[in-house]
Amino acid sequence: MFSPHVETTEKSSVLFDRSEYAHISEAWFLESYWQDRQLVIDEISGRGKVFVVRQEAETWVLRHYRRGGFIIRITEDSYVWTGLERTRPFREWRLLQELYKRHLPVPCPVAAQVIRNGVVYQANIITKCIENTRSWGSMVISGEVKKSHWRSIGLTLRRFHDEGVNHVDLNAHNILIDTSNRVFLVDFDRSAIASDGAWKKENIKRLLRSLRKLSLETSVVFDETGWKELLSSYNSGL
Repeated sequence: MFSPHVETTEKSSVLFDRSEYAHISEAWFLESYWQDRQLVIDEISGRGKVFVVRQEAETWVLRHYRRGGFIIRITEDSYVWTGLERTRPFREWRLLQELYKRHLPVPCPVAAQVIRNGVVYQANIITKCIENTRSWGSMVISGEVKKSHWRSIGLTLRRFHDEGVNHVDLNAHNILIDTSNRVFLVDFDRSAIASDGAWKKENIKRLLRSLRKLSLETSVVFDETGWKELLSSYNSGL
């Protein structure tokens, strides 16, 4: 049973599950904390580095919120303050909490941090690491994708859409597959539970664009047959 709790200090506000953690240290949101203690297991490159760290018996994923697109020329990681509960990490943490409660294949949220500085804020989020997984994008590049993967992804996307989950950044790198071929979705920044609408088709189109972009950036030929298999599975819902 989740027990969301917010602790606010002079430095930041932290949201976490008090039924699982008695306290979350602000230092745990610092990359240097884990680096200095040699507890960084992996670093995942993307818009910004994502750190996989060892916290006692658990493995966590630490992500700092960074800007993308044109606005990065103005600020790399600052966002306009409109209220604590409207900040990106708090919204993502609470969404993950809800999805995890619904037994959807997502990472379990650990803690979200907001550091306010006047009219702007910076942010971090920690989730539990989903063990023994690889991004679908990396599997596409290495040529390890099988027909069963396309089907499983299609079925998983349909499951999320049936629950009304609008993943606004659905791409090949935000889909993980473990060694048992189970599919997970990660990185729910700006995502939400929504009523039925055109966003479902937009999700699928965005995923297709990411796959075509991956094909252009590498020597991998886009798998038209695989994509049709994904759509068939998604549409069948079986």
